[in-house]
Amino acid sequence: MKKLFILLAAPLLSLGLSATALADERPAHFKGEKAETFEEALAHLSSYNAELQTILAKGELGPEDTAKIHQITYTLENALERISEDVEEMQETLEELHVASERYQVDVVRTQGREYLEAATKLTR
Repeated sequence: MKKLFILLAAPLLSLGLSATALADERPAHFKGEKAETFEEALAHLSSYNAELQTILAKGELGPEDTAKIHQITYTLENALERISEDVEEMQETLEELHVASERYQVDVVRTQGREYLEAATKLTR
């Protein structure tokens, strides 16, 4: 009985593992628009969010709507990645400013303070 179970279970398990492996493979996808600058990333975020909002406002979503949303998400992901990179740089600059202020390094405070403000004002416009 045990041997029969093993003989039947082995093929079923291998089929299950094959299906799982195939489910993890994703077909070729869209690239989305790249954002070369922080400003371009913000512009993409604004325009593609508006497009997404328009689609989601529909009473019912069809396959073409979800396909369009699928495409939109690639550009939104690229925009958020670019914004994230720039915000990370702002955080590093702010930390350098913070440490310099503790050490009373006036020249570094001025330089890093100006650099931080220049970058941060892009977020607050």
